[in-house]
Formats: sequence, C-alpha cells, structure tokens
Amino acid sequence: MYRRSPGTETGRRYLVWIVGLSIYALAVFHRSSLAVAGLAATERFHISASQLASFTMLQLLVYAAMQIPVGLMVDRFGSRTVLTAAVVVVSLGQAGFAFADSYVAALGARVLVGAGDAMTFICVLRLVGSWFPRRQVPLVSQLTGNLGQLGAIAAAAPMTWALGQFGWTRAYLTGALVGVVALLALRLFLRDSPEQAHLRGVPMSARDLVASLAASWSQPGTKLGLWVHFSTPFTTGLMGMLWGYPFLVTAEHVSPGVASALLSLLVLTCVGYGPFLGWLVGRHPWHRSTTALIIVGALAVTWGVVLLWPGDAPLPLLILLIIVVGSGGPASMIGFDVARTSNPDHRVASASGIINVGGFTASLLAVLGIGVVLDVLTPGSGDYTPHAFRWAMSVQYLLWGIGVIQIVRYRRRIRSLTTREQVAGGSSMVIPGAS
Repeated sequence: MYRRSPGTETGRRYLVWIVGLSIYALAVFHRSSLAVAGLAATERFHISASQLASFTMLQLLVYAAMQIPVGLMVDRFGSRTVLTAAVVVVSLGQAGFAFADSYVAALGARVLVGAGDAMTFICVLRLVGSWFPRRQVPLVSQLTGNLGQLGAIAAAAPMTWALGQFGWTRAYLTGALVGVVALLALRLFLRDSPEQAHLRGVPMSARDLVASLAASWSQPGTKLGLWVHFSTPFTTGLMGMLWGYPFLVTAEHVSPGVASALLSLLVLTCVGYGPFLGWLVGRHPWHRSTTALIIVGALAVTWGVVLLWPGDAPLPLLILLIIVVGSGGPASMIGFDVARTSNPDHRVASASGIINVGGFTASLLAVLGIGVVLDVLTPGSGDYTPHAFRWAMSVQYLLWGIGVIQIVRYRRRIRSLTTREQVAGGSSMVIPGAS
C-alpha cells in the first residue's frame, strides 16, 4: 500500500491552512474596508455619526448573533461546506455595497458582509485542530488570528488609494471579485481532515443542540474564555474598523496619509504579537488569564495618557498607542485556547462560537457608544471636535471594567477546582460534573 511521506503530509497540512487563512484574511478585508471610507460614506449616503456607526454596529451584531449557530453548523457539516457559503455570502455583500446608493441599501449589504464574515474564523480554527498536532495548535491558532489581520492592511492604505483613484463602486467591486479566486482555491485544495474532504457530525435534534450548548456553557472555562474575548479585542476592532481614522485625523490632527500608515502599523503589530503570545500561552497555560489582565491594564493606561494629553498627542505617543492597541486582538485568542482545553473535541466549534460572541458584542457596544457620544456632543454636525472624541473614546473604560471583574470572578472559580499540575498536563478546565 502506498503511504504518503511525512513531508507530503506536512505540505498538505500547510496548504489547507494557507487556503483557510487566505479566506479568513479576505473576510477581514471586507469587514475592515469601511475603516478608511467612513468620511466618504457620510457624504455618499448623507448620514450622521450614529448612522455611520450603525454600519459597523449592524455588521458586528450579525456577526455576534451568528457565532453560536455557525459553531453548531461547523460541528455538523464541516469547515469546507461552511467556508464555501461564507465566501459566496461575503462577496455578494461587498458587491451590493459597491452599488448601494442609499443608506438602507448599504445597511442590507453590510448585513451580508457580517454574515459571511461570521462563518470564517471558527471554520479555520476547526481546520487547525483537525490537521495539526495538539502541541502546535495554540501557536498555529494565534498565527491564524493574527496573520488573518493582514486583510485589514489591504483595507487601509491600498483601499484609501483605490477609493481616490477608482471611486466607490469600482474599488468595492474589485474587492468582491477576489472571492471568485478564493472559492476556486477552496474547492480545489481544502479538506476538512487528512482522511475526509467532508467531515460530518452526528445529526442532532433541537433538544440535543440545546443540551450540547448547555454542556459547553456549563464549563467555567468557557465563561472565562468569553470574558477574556470580551475584554481584549474591541479597542483594536473599533480603531481598525471605523473610528481609528476619524479619531486620528479629526481629534489628533494627523494627515490622512499618516493616519492610514498608523492603521497599517496596527495590523502589523497585531501580527507581531501572535507568535509570542502563542508561545507564552502554550508554555504557561496557568497564567493565561493573568496575561489577559496585564494586556487590558496596558490598554487602559496608554489610552488614558493619550486622552488626557493637553492638545494634540505627539506622534511618538500615537505610535505607542497603536503598538499597545495591537495587542488586543492577539490577546483575544487566549479565550479560544481556554475553550479548547475546556471542552471535548466534538464541542470545540460550538464553544468557540460562544466565546466569539464576547468580543464582537463588546465591539458593537463600543462602536455604538462612541457614535452616540459624538452625536450628543456635536448635535446636528459632522464636525467632531477633539473634546467630543476624547469623551467618546472613554466609553472603552466601562467595558474594560465589566470584563476585568468577570475574568477575575471565573478564574478564581477555576483555580479553586483545578491545580497548576492539571493545567500543565493538558486537562486544565474540563470540570467533572460541569458537562
């Protein structure tokens, strides 16, 4: 019988991962493509700050609402099938956004973008778990979350250039057409596991689905993962998806080119943190929640210095802010590693879906809160003042406060039920009696 060599298996493993990662990066591009077009969108659709925020808010709401259903879909139908649907839906949404000429039509297009985006990340995490040895999963998962953010680089400076050169419709339509290439690569090369192209789960009744979700939620580690994911990535998301560019240009008075460069630096910084945090989490699993708390503290302190700075913050301080904010997205991956060690394999995708709700719910609240504060402080005007932006960005502290309280709460519970040796041995938080 012919046996594939280890080198061949490794090559297949990385080819599958690269295809999945590319699809995730494409979804991130579509998700983030409004970040540098916010001011253009207010003119195109004649909308206020709250209405502009509603694009991202609705997109995030759809994303968050779909996480648990998508997790169940991936457990049942496999990553290949769900990713196929994701590429089709997100591409249709971006094409619709290209041709939208009214606020309502644009909202409908962003719903599709959010829905397609929602199907990608959990699928790729499931592929990583199916294709890679367990010892490599934390690092490859971190790399997936962070290298996928390269899609946001294409939504920063290149998208700014494309909007200026080609206009709204052609710039967004070109992005949508990339989905055709992604779909072809998916169908040719991506398989759910080394043994099967389509990995199917056991059909479950509605009662079984509810019981499976309840079992995942009953694990304290799932709750801890959710609050880690709630507390860490929203500041990175609101900067990269919507408010970063207007804040830098309007409140800190940097040029559009510098603002775009800073947002590109944000993405590169996210990528840089990934391997380090993946190594740290794999080596010191007992301190995963401590790592998350330290990062939240660094975010709060750095934002505080910028927001309290008299006048415009100097460029080195803004660069420092971007570097620190870049840690938020990678830190959120700690929550998924907690999910992986808190649930049996057949529930990992649905547990990841539960956890993914946390960060996107926080991002939704932050984006909406900032828009509301801006409108209250600058009623009837799109000319947002530095004073208004500083108060608006302070909304983040409320979310950090809630998240830190919950992280401390659940890590105390877990540490009372497990030992450092159990965590180090890989049986960290599957609490007997909690499932």
